[in-house]
Amino acid sequence: MNPRAANAGFKTPRRILVTGGAGFLGSHLCERLLARGDDVLCVDNLFTGSKDNLLSLHSQPRFEFLRHDVTQPLHVEVDEIYNLACPASPVHYQHNPVQTIKTCVHGAINMLDLAMRTGAKILQASTSEVYGDPNQHPQVESYWGHTNPIGLRACYDEGKRCAETLFFDYHRQYGVAIKVARIFNTYGPRMHPNDGRVVSNFIVQALRNQPITLYGDGQQTRSFCYVEDLIEGLVALMDAPAAVIGPVNLGNPNEFTIAQLAELVIELTGSHTQLSYHPLPSDDPRQRCPDITLARDTLAWTPHIPLREGLARTIRYFDTLLTHGDDARGNHQGA
Repeated sequence: MNPRAANAGFKTPRRILVTGGAGFLGSHLCERLLARGDDVLCVDNLFTGSKDNLLSLHSQPRFEFLRHDVTQPLHVEVDEIYNLACPASPVHYQHNPVQTIKTCVHGAINMLDLAMRTGAKILQASTSEVYGDPNQHPQVESYWGHTNPIGLRACYDEGKRCAETLFFDYHRQYGVAIKVARIFNTYGPRMHPNDGRVVSNFIVQALRNQPITLYGDGQQTRSFCYVEDLIEGLVALMDAPAAVIGPVNLGNPNEFTIAQLAELVIELTGSHTQLSYHPLPSDDPRQRCPDITLARDTLAWTPHIPLREGLARTIRYFDTLLTHGDDARGNHQGA
């Protein structure tokens, strides 16, 4: 067992592993942990992550980057593990569905084996996709979901469901200290401009005065959590008492239709674009909204940044990105 993990209490700095640390969420999490004085080992194979997301971190002496694929075992000494490694947008996870499943399942096994060997706490970044196209609204953690196990989204949905199973079985069988967060739609700076997610698509299209693509009638709903709020939720869950293992929904419970999101993006960008309607993709959920009662009660966590403010910050980021000539041709909508 890791001797530091065996101590009665951690003494800062803790050594924390963040898998998928060069990605959208992972890079923000690395920043947050470094800001409070932790040592951070960022692991990423750079399939969807980018070293550009880490530019401001490399000069920090407590930060280390390791290029590694979590489908392969990893031998390091750490106190805590945040397992964020996995492509999270439909465009990316459907590009190589078999690799997506391997990342979810083999990655979870390898990180759980590492946690068991070192005595580290480990947090799994699960997803609202485990609820599928839900028959319950809003979704509470006790809901088992309504998923298609052989559909185009199943590589991600079922991969994440299997990862949750592994986490709870390692906890029950081997006593591994686990935390499971179910992350709902999150947005903000460092989203990949081509990731096919609805917020990045709409902003890029609006800034380019291209038609904004809506699928179906645009009345399907989502809730949108700004990245800063989400990261605070992940840290709060990891730092919660050992009895709080989850799964815990983390997201913003304020619900918007996709059409409302499009109109707000058009307003905030001052774009002259129009809406363009297309057929609904396979297995696209009609409603997605978290019940965050458990997070409020056990973590004292609730999101604070309203959609208008968060979108304004995100638009400034993408405006700078496009101004500098980055390729941002987003032509798929995902959620």
